[in-house]
Amino acid sequence: MIKANSLLFASALMLSPLLHAAEHEAKTEAAEKTPQQAKLYIISPKDGEKVPQTFTVKFGLSGMGVAPAGVQRDNTGHHHLLIDVDDMPDLSKPLPATKNIVHFGGGQTETQVTLPPGKHTLQLVLGNYMHVPHENPIVSKKITVVVE
Repeated sequence: MIKANSLLFASALMLSPLLHAAEHEAKTEAAEKTPQQAKLYIISPKDGEKVPQTFTVKFGLSGMGVAPAGVQRDNTGHHHLLIDVDDMPDLSKPLPATKNIVHFGGGQTETQVTLPPGKHTLQLVLGNYMHVPHENPIVSKKITVVVE
């Protein structure tokens, strides 16, 4: 009987990490899902607006909250500004940090942008605590600005 109890205890110890990992994965998946009413948008500038070479971009988010990168909270994320991006990056992986994909992992909701004269596009993508877009990606409408 001691051997049987020891085997049961040992089996429980070996399964415990697997059960914990599965439980963590289920919680992580649930945290990645987004409310259907969540909306991401650019407050300013407006689509088609003429702007100076340095201008402010204000980010808008409704139906969710903003949290810095590295902070895992349900129904939150942080902004990524896509500048002149024609092809959307892979939204199942962390967004790369490039000159055209700018991360706001501190939870910022606006930024100053300096661009050369001409037409440029701006778009927002919300990323989770690890810079990965949510299961149902939250992406703003792409707008065009004309830099004078």
